[in-house]
Amino acid sequence: MVPMTSRPFGLVWGHSALSVELAAPADGPVRLVSLTATDVSAHIATPSPGPGQPLVEVLVAGEGYRWSGPRSVDTVVGDRLRVTGHRELRQDGWSILEVDQADERSGLRARVCFRTREGMPAVQMWTHVYAAGPDPVVLHAVSSLAGTFASPAAVDGVVVHLAENDWLAENRWEGRPVRQRRLPDVDLALHDQHPRGALTVVSHGSWSSGEYLPTGVLHDTASGQAWAWQIEHNGAWRWEVGERTDGVYLTALGPNDADHQWQHPLDPGQEFVSVPVGLAVGDGFDAAVAALTGYRRAIRRAHPDRETLPVVFNDYMNTLDGDPTTERLLPLIDAAARAGAEYFCIDAGWYDEDGTWWDSVGAWTPSTTRFPGGLGEVIDHIRASGMAPGLWLEPEVVGVRSPVADILPPDAFFQRDGHRQVEHGRYHLDLTHPDARAHLDATIDRLVGEFGIRYFKLDYNINPGPGTQAKADSAGAGLLAHNRAHLRWLAGVVDRHPGLVLENCASGAMRMDYAMLSVLQLQSTSDQRNPLRYPPIAVAAPMSVLPEQSASWAYPQPEMSDEEIAFTMCTAMLGRLYLSGHLNRMSEARFALVRDGVVAHQAIRADLARAVPFWPLGLPDWDAPWLALGLRTEACTYLAVWRRPGADENVELPIPHLRGTRPRLDVVYPNSLPAWPHSWRPDTGVLDLTAPTAPSARIVRLTP
Repeated sequence: MVPMTSRPFGLVWGHSALSVELAAPADGPVRLVSLTATDVSAHIATPSPGPGQPLVEVLVAGEGYRWSGPRSVDTVVGDRLRVTGHRELRQDGWSILEVDQADERSGLRARVCFRTREGMPAVQMWTHVYAAGPDPVVLHAVSSLAGTFASPAAVDGVVVHLAENDWLAENRWEGRPVRQRRLPDVDLALHDQHPRGALTVVSHGSWSSGEYLPTGVLHDTASGQAWAWQIEHNGAWRWEVGERTDGVYLTALGPNDADHQWQHPLDPGQEFVSVPVGLAVGDGFDAAVAALTGYRRAIRRAHPDRETLPVVFNDYMNTLDGDPTTERLLPLIDAAARAGAEYFCIDAGWYDEDGTWWDSVGAWTPSTTRFPGGLGEVIDHIRASGMAPGLWLEPEVVGVRSPVADILPPDAFFQRDGHRQVEHGRYHLDLTHPDARAHLDATIDRLVGEFGIRYFKLDYNINPGPGTQAKADSAGAGLLAHNRAHLRWLAGVVDRHPGLVLENCASGAMRMDYAMLSVLQLQSTSDQRNPLRYPPIAVAAPMSVLPEQSASWAYPQPEMSDEEIAFTMCTAMLGRLYLSGHLNRMSEARFALVRDGVVAHQAIRADLARAVPFWPLGLPDWDAPWLALGLRTEACTYLAVWRRPGADENVELPIPHLRGTRPRLDVVYPNSLPAWPHSWRPDTGVLDLTAPTAPSARIVRLTP
């Protein structure tokens, strides 16, 4: 590091689509002055850094907050940091900015890293903290992102968007003014002090999206600017929006002491690196989400699945429900192949001998009672039908009845207070332990080698709580170490088997984050069994997951009407089509309706991988009578529209980007059912649709 400066610091950095301005007075920490979707060459720097949220917050034992309260900002160490230098570099097509600061009293050094690519109005950020002094330091919290994003004059017009998430009820987004979300106007000018409270959104345990999504949007309606962020971590995290005397701040971080029992000792010479956070900016809500969508594509690992987007049939949902046998599977395999599925995944229960598969998981050897001729007979039938075979796995758990529970050493499992943890009949593997990793590597390699498995549905149905103390100084530190070891293990699997497709599932979407999704190929969006309840989940999913990774269930059944079959097929067709249902029992006419949906999806799926989402009716309420999702490409616009029971038969869909044009409307699906009457208002860019029956759904394409 270069020597500490006593001069004011200022820097503008970015490219043609992004400007990042940083500044610091001689006697204060570095601050993020602005982050905009503008050409850096045209950016005019702010004359003075002024006040604002420090770029880094570090909470350590013995050094608390300057202003007491439940917030994660105003730390003493964060306020004492002073800039020591910066550097810019390029790596694998990315531009990187590193800004160094130091706190001479504690001996801590902090380096904030920004990473972006040309043409992308987004950055990835993280923080390194290094113990450069003679004494050890115990970290209690380290920010990855911190900055002021709206002026005091603009606070009344700032809207924050966040999403509650729950099993069977995922992606429930809501946008409200910050004044209605924990930030009432208390006349800060009169008190000349920051408030103590803030809007805090926190996850707990190992389900990164078990309560809330690690994603949010802050929209300054006065300036039009909007910032969308995601915490890229597969464990515990926190983000926070609050008010200061100088505006509205946002901070995001991984685990901390107050929320997650996380403490991390640093001996002299040691370093800690925070979890990454992605931050995108745009002129308005849709533009910020589009920027975040492009950023997600940029951070994903290369994989053949990104181009092929195969249709997957899974035997579980509303079909075999974890009770597969050779007799039940063979006719389903034949029907799935006739429908056009390209992968067939055998879900839970394939390893179970006695019908109680939940607490017997862990050895991952095929059942002999379920498959009298061997699992290989079924796998061969899948392959002979022209599909790639897949299996369900829940790799991180071992059932209490599994022989693996006694084979692996005790410290290969999560432990608290000297006891191996049991959660819902399972033990939890600690993937920092070499024996745990070796067990899972051997499992994957055996199933791929013996059966030619090309797809794994990786499920995760328990949350073990704060973490493990088996090999860590705190439960939260143990969980973070496991989370990072888990990501390294997944990357190793893909390295060894580069064509293997891995699905991210955790009781549906209880671990829906881009730590996982930058490595894995697709995301289960829900376990919701009711086709009438699923559309709001699928409609809102592109707020958190790329369309080409967003796998929603379509589970048509023989007893459904034609409109009901179209309804459930449409739920999955503007994402990854994840098919199930007793297709083998259908009449030929209704089976043809399913097959038509698969063919229609396959015809448009290449467009999904370059589309950006928008919502003509806004992000959906859980009980919304009408729902609509739009995906926009340079050449055309796709709309999926659902009418649920109780809705009026008419709906108006604003599509602002087509205002002033006269687009052609084509029905993508279903073409065999009556078309919905429609009209277009070019002056306002509104599509009027009429759905005579409910439930019903249609997918249409608008081409200028």
